[in-house]
Amino acid sequence: MGESMTKKLWFQLGVGILLALIIIKFLVDVKWVFSPLIIISKTIFMPILIAGVLFYISKPLQIILEKWKFPRWGSIIVIFALLTAMVWVAISIIGPPVVEQVNNLTINLPSLINESNRLVISLLEQAGDLPAWLNDGVKSITDSLNDIALNFGKWFVHFFQSVLQGAFVVVLVPFFLLFMLKDHEKFLPFVTSFFTGKKKEWLTKTLKDIDEVLSLYIQGQILIAFILAVLLFIGYSIIDLNFALLLAIFALFMNVIPFFGPWIAFVPALIIGFFQEPVLAIWVAVITLIAQQTDSNLITPNVMGKTLHIHPLTIITILLAAGNIAGFLGILLAIPAYAVIKAIISNIYEVRKEIQKTATQDA
Repeated sequence: MGESMTKKLWFQLGVGILLALIIIKFLVDVKWVFSPLIIISKTIFMPILIAGVLFYISKPLQIILEKWKFPRWGSIIVIFALLTAMVWVAISIIGPPVVEQVNNLTINLPSLINESNRLVISLLEQAGDLPAWLNDGVKSITDSLNDIALNFGKWFVHFFQSVLQGAFVVVLVPFFLLFMLKDHEKFLPFVTSFFTGKKKEWLTKTLKDIDEVLSLYIQGQILIAFILAVLLFIGYSIIDLNFALLLAIFALFMNVIPFFGPWIAFVPALIIGFFQEPVLAIWVAVITLIAQQTDSNLITPNVMGKTLHIHPLTIITILLAAGNIAGFLGILLAIPAYAVIKAIISNIYEVRKEIQKTATQDA
């Protein structure tokens, strides 16, 4: 009876969770021992993350170039030349208007706050004759609007300043990317060389599935974010919205986050449009709706499809939990991390089914 219980999945899962909690508790108690490693990990994490994203973006191009008989070093040179050209375009062509718009936003921030305060006061005065419960609701909404207006500009500027301050990673990112492009085929054989038989087969399949999932997600999500940013920039430029380029670049970063990203990008555009001219807020909403419908009906189905097999409700739940646990970085990494974990668990489940099927046939 004892032996049969230890073979049950729920028992093994419980033991695994218990051991994981004990290990975590031990690591927390002696975290000072690992503080140097933690500092090193934090230092190289972001460059490795950015290099990994660039690797998955440039990997299809490398495959195409090598099919055209380019040697490995030749494909790497072409990729680095293209990336360098893109950086040059961003700095020399896109950079100056972005800097100008950031400066303008900083200058206009006090007037935006004053306009927000006047709007809040006006709404509160008009709400004086409303029922108490409705008056409380209006006050809650206006307080929220006031907080957004007060904090948005500072946070918005801080966002771009943080991006610029993180430029030191430029030194490390090409280094990591070079070795990823040069030796990425060696990773799988190296890891699986420590195993034999069924374990080696399972690990090989699992790592290939993880690579495929990350490739689909990163390439698809970035392409979608880029297309949406271009659509929004065209729309904002047509209605002559202030800070159109800045808002489009902000949307490019935010749209990498499924579901919530487009709404996060929509809020600052709506606020700026309203204070520039109230009717522009309506046009911003229309442009956003058109872009979102284009994405939902044309872009996402054709670019991403249903390859990740993740239910929208699951994505929303994961993003909310990740945001509470790890903030913006958690939101950014939550879905690919979930997809990776799901791929691992799926492969474990397939192996268990195969074992049970074999055991049934032998019986």
